[in-house]
Amino acid sequence: MASDSDTKILHQVHDIPQDGLSGDPESSTSDSAVDINVQHGVQNIEAVTISWSKTALMIAFVLIWLVYFIQGLVSGISSALIPYVTSDFAAHSLTPTTGVMSSVIGGVTNLSIAKTLDVFGRPQGFLFCSVLATLGLIMSAACNNVEAYAASQVFYTVGINGVGYSLSVFVADITSLRHRGLIQSICASPTIITAWLGGPISTAFLHGAGWRWAFGMESILVPGVTLPLFGLFMYHYLKAKKQGIIPKRESKSLGYYVREFDVVGLLSLSAGVALFLLPFNLYAQQAKKFGSPMILCFFVFGILLLILFAVWERFFAKVSFIPWRFLQDRTATGACLLSFTLFFSYMCWGMYFSSILQVVNNLSITHASYIVSTYMVGGFLFAIFVGMIMSYTGNYKAVTLFVAIPMSILGSGLMIHFRQPDQGIGYTVMSQIFLAFGSGAIMITAEIAILAAVNDQQYFAVAIALVSMCANIGQAVGLTVSAAIWQDVIPKKLAEYLPAEDLPNLPMIAMDLVTQLSYPVGSPTRLAIQHAYGDAHKYLFIAATTAWALGILGVVMWKNINVINIKQTKGRVV
Repeated sequence: MASDSDTKILHQVHDIPQDGLSGDPESSTSDSAVDINVQHGVQNIEAVTISWSKTALMIAFVLIWLVYFIQGLVSGISSALIPYVTSDFAAHSLTPTTGVMSSVIGGVTNLSIAKTLDVFGRPQGFLFCSVLATLGLIMSAACNNVEAYAASQVFYTVGINGVGYSLSVFVADITSLRHRGLIQSICASPTIITAWLGGPISTAFLHGAGWRWAFGMESILVPGVTLPLFGLFMYHYLKAKKQGIIPKRESKSLGYYVREFDVVGLLSLSAGVALFLLPFNLYAQQAKKFGSPMILCFFVFGILLLILFAVWERFFAKVSFIPWRFLQDRTATGACLLSFTLFFSYMCWGMYFSSILQVVNNLSITHASYIVSTYMVGGFLFAIFVGMIMSYTGNYKAVTLFVAIPMSILGSGLMIHFRQPDQGIGYTVMSQIFLAFGSGAIMITAEIAILAAVNDQQYFAVAIALVSMCANIGQAVGLTVSAAIWQDVIPKKLAEYLPAEDLPNLPMIAMDLVTQLSYPVGSPTRLAIQHAYGDAHKYLFIAATTAWALGILGVVMWKNINVINIKQTKGRVV
């Protein structure tokens, strides 16, 4: 094992070599030794890829695809069931609370999981997340009050998010940088199918056996697909250990793991991000909004902890959680900025889009859900196409700057125009397709950019976690902006447009979707509601469109790295 000083040097962003192997499964097998200077979890996955066969590699991809399928299916069903579970406990008003937990927890837990994957091992961290998700689903099936359900959602959210995150790290470990975007998009493609299944399956359970049986089914599906993948990696880990590929290790003290986990850096960053995200979720419940003392304290202490993290990593950490040179790298910074922009822009309008389709375009819930799903499905389809382009050209910056971002700007800009009820729904679908193409490309290229910047496999897990964290921050800020616009514009415009006889009902009309839909299509009141929606819609998409200035800045910051000949992984990879 390397000394502390050696480890400190190794935890840096290195210059990117351009003379590596192509990443072809056959040509990459010449690497026969693991890097003894990296953390044990990284050594273990290197040993796995050195020891396994081409058949095992293909089986791994099939199992990863299946896990993505079940993860997407479980997420879709569980999300659809939330309001019905809380309603059964006469606590429907607490439905948004689960969203608060997901936003905050999702923003910080991947950081801890990243260190688990690096220190203990990829399959061990993956199994831990699978157990948490399964435990959360079992608790959901057995809960008898809303408090127990909320507790189950903490376990489930950490677990299911961690499973998806671990899969991204797995894919990075067993692919070359050249083909990583294509393989990642193919492995994540089950969303194209599961996007249409969550609603019908959850409805069938609600009309039949009940929501508890839905959670029970999910608690069987999750371990049913995750355990075979865990077993595949562990089998080849033990095989590599038997062959002597993994170096012998002495037992380590608690102090060793505290140092390797960079506990001070991990806690300060996680707590800082959590305290920074909480105000965006809780401000609406405070009388003074962002002026509330509690909200201000969250912001102040969150920022102070983030500053503490930067100082600790720069001057004191023996094993850096995030290398200082990595934090200064413009490509890594630009990738994080782009990820923030993508989720900020989407959340500016995404939360209200289904309501807009129902109220303004007079669509049923089912038809509205189809159009909402267009964004996700189209994004994954275009991600595969962009992955193919990157595999062929080796360039990810040009397609992002000249195709993905212009498509996103065009899509959100067109939605500003096609927001009123007199516009055909086909124009809305067209705009959503443009937005989907842009988002699908960016989801792939932002991750490839940051992985190209860090270069070393040692930092794959942390880099992906960092992009995920920035996405969660963008999501939280976007939700806040959209809620502020909606709550300000809708009441004012309803007061301006509603017939005089309906003005006494303004508060109920403004707050309740069912009340809005109860007015007949074409009636003066329904038209007034539609025009108020159209005005709010305009401001939402103006915010979403202008945000892309940050996205352009982020991509301009990227170095124009060609990924074709960059070698990052060992052994048999694609």
